[in-house]
Order: sequence, then C-alpha cells, then structure tokens
Amino acid sequence: MSPPDERDGPARPRLLVATRSRHKLRELRQLLGPLRAELVSLDDVGIPEEAPEDGASFDANARSKARFYARRSGLPTLADDSGIMVDALDGGPGVRTRRYAGETATDGENNAKLLAALGDLPADRRTARYRCVLALVLPERPGPRGGLATITTRGTCEGRIARSPRGDGGFGYDPIFEPEGEPPGGRTLGQWTAEAKHAISHRGRAAQRMHPVLERLGF
Repeated sequence: MSPPDERDGPARPRLLVATRSRHKLRELRQLLGPLRAELVSLDDVGIPEEAPEDGASFDANARSKARFYARRSGLPTLADDSGIMVDALDGGPGVRTRRYAGETATDGENNAKLLAALGDLPADRRTARYRCVLALVLPERPGPRGGLATITTRGTCEGRIARSPRGDGGFGYDPIFEPEGEPPGGRTLGQWTAEAKHAISHRGRAAQRMHPVLERLGF
C-alpha cells in the first residue's frame, strides 16, 4: 500500500461517541455536522467495556460515561445521556428510560409499560418531556481535583404521552410522544420527518449548543 499523499492534507481528528448504537451515531453525525472530525463508535475503536450508568441524573451519567471512555481510548469523547420524564410518574422513567421495562427491554416493551402506567389519564395529566445532556471530555485537559474537565450542553423537548403508538419513525418513545404544539391525538414524533424532529428534539437542541464548542476546539 502506498503512503498517504501529503497533498490530501492532515488526517481528520477522531471524536469518540460513547455508544454502540449505529442509529444514535448516525443521528449525532447528522445533528453535529458538518465537522472536520470523524465521529466513531465504541465498537469502531474496539472498546468492549461498559461504563456504569448508576448516576441519579442525566448530567451525572453523561459526565461519567465521557470520562470513562476518554480514559480507555485516549480520544476526545462525547457521551449522551437522555430520556423521558413524565409528570404523572414523578419524573419517571428518568434515568431508567432505556431500561424501564427491564435491562434488555425493547422499545415496544418500554412503550407498552408506560402506556399501562398512565392508563386513562386525560391529556392534561399526560405531560412529559424528553431531556438530553451531551458531555465532552478532552483527555489531555485536566479538571479539578485531578480529574478530567467536562463540557456539557443540554436540550429539552416538551410534550405529552399519547394514548397509543402512532408512526414508525424515530426510536425509543417517539411513537407515543406528542411534542408541544401538537393537539391531543395529534402527530407523535414517530410521524414526523427526521429533519423536522431534529429541529425541535432534545438531542437536536443539545447538539445545536455543542456544535460551536466543537468547532472552536478544532473538530
């Protein structure tokens, strides 16, 4: 194999996204683009370990995951922790969003459990919001008390839980989440186009705030 041609310019920096989900990696590539950096997943760089997700908040989990994988990879690392908070459930499922119906639950099982928990509650008592925290760690940048400095951005999408699933777009709880502005019984995020969803979603809003940070850092 011939050596790289210097005329091609310097190699692109790599930014590790702390996920094994190809869907989430693809979505963050879309939300954060265009960037100089190549966004790569945990599987792309061969990291088999799983970071603990035992924090009491999305902030704590995102920061912990970013630091865990930055230390193991030596790469700048971006971690996402996000989920859905339902007022009638005192903010649940919250940090257990992905594991609401069990450690290996499918999206459909999680959705079914949430709908059952709300039963016949009227629309004004089905209010909920998606929350997302993005945490960026640069392994060469020390933080307080000898740790790693972390930069975080956040996003929220207000809405309500529908009475039944509609639409096959998106993932997670999208088929049962009616975003703010939709009337009761209106379109769920599972019925929105990806472009429209990205403009108002919790992850989209967090990414909009993270993008200029990454650009300033040369990514």
